[in-house]
Amino acid sequence: MHVFGSSGVRGVAGEELTPRYVSRVAEAAGSVWRDEYDRVAVARDTRTTGRTYANAATSGLTGTGFDVDRLGVVPTPGLQAHCERKGIPGLMVTASHNPPAYNGVKLVGGDGVELARGTLDRVEAALNGDVAAQVPWDAVGEDRSIENARRRYREDVVGAVDRERIADADLTVVVDPGHGAGSLTSPDLFRELGCTVHTVNAQPDGHFPGRDPEPVAANLEDLRAYVESTDADLGIAHDGDADRAMFVDERGNHIEGDAAIAALAAAELDAGEGVVSAVNASQRLVDVVEAADATLSLTPIGSTHIVSRIRRLESEGTHVTLAGEGNGGILFPDYRIARDGAYTAARFCELLADAPASDVVEPYTDYYNVRRNLRVETEADREAMLDGIEAHAREAVADLDTTDGWRLDYGDGWVLARPSGTEPVVRVYAEARAPERAEELAGEMVAATER
Repeated sequence: MHVFGSSGVRGVAGEELTPRYVSRVAEAAGSVWRDEYDRVAVARDTRTTGRTYANAATSGLTGTGFDVDRLGVVPTPGLQAHCERKGIPGLMVTASHNPPAYNGVKLVGGDGVELARGTLDRVEAALNGDVAAQVPWDAVGEDRSIENARRRYREDVVGAVDRERIADADLTVVVDPGHGAGSLTSPDLFRELGCTVHTVNAQPDGHFPGRDPEPVAANLEDLRAYVESTDADLGIAHDGDADRAMFVDERGNHIEGDAAIAALAAAELDAGEGVVSAVNASQRLVDVVEAADATLSLTPIGSTHIVSRIRRLESEGTHVTLAGEGNGGILFPDYRIARDGAYTAARFCELLADAPASDVVEPYTDYYNVRRNLRVETEADREAMLDGIEAHAREAVADLDTTDGWRLDYGDGWVLARPSGTEPVVRVYAEARAPERAEELAGEMVAATER
């Protein structure tokens, strides 16, 4: 089993993930980076264990001879921007959307892009081989605080979007960073774009007192109410490290992430261009890609797989215009091969210059989505659940895709079941035009886990 899952390594802090382990991960990464670099950037989100784990990572890196740029609390795309600007790799301490008790580590290359699977395999080999490569006392590295990383990140985003178009639209937005790293960047960023900004859950706090870090509809009741009560044009929600963005329309209604990515793709795509998404891609996105005479490439779920596919397609001559998933993690490769919640939200604001948010996504609201998270208590339970899912999938009269888990396409809807790469759960996704059909498909898959 890979140490690095679909988006880094994560676990419950103090149990599955400890400061010593984070230090070892940093040392292992350093052993892979040492032939090319002598400096590494370290950043974190707002989790209560973040400073401790960032200290551990810094200790592991300086102890193996690296100098360290300490960025403090900054969104993951802010670390990636710093890495690209300075030409150095980076280590992000974050568990993204996972609950407050979790933390994790994500590794970034000197180009600001998440490490490819092959490089992660080398880091894992060094980790499993207990490669420390400590340097003598007079060769240890130094660390320095970088005070302007958040400002430079905001400047990058503002400079890369159509600020005049957004400002002329005279938008009022409500920003809900969920107490995460975006609390320190997104409110100011949207003010700099000319928006009137209100905030909710915008105090950085690793306990996440206002809501859990994952920006799903069930966690965004406060945002929906605030948008409606202030007559705002848009609500914007981030996860813990602000590499994702989810939206609420001007009526206070939650916008499905699949509808948002479809709307953004429809505004971007030209014939012959490429889109990359995961195997749980909505039919909405499939329809948009087909209408544009573009191509859709599906990957296993997770940003690591999506980034690797973008690079492969670009190397083969396909221009990838947009990539990502319906969870709000969207990439615009012409800007940066990185999920960036603030940039995604700014690009969505550009669309509001022509129509309100509800109209922008209206063409993509004729599908109904269901998601179930099935808790796994033991490894034996997990295997039994997956055996039941596989048996159901093999017996079903449907097109089966095993790119990542088991996806069954029935023509009038589809269902996917797969084990999570970041939590002890099996996830079930279903989509259909009729709500009852989506619920039926999800229910059949859930029942299969109980065989």
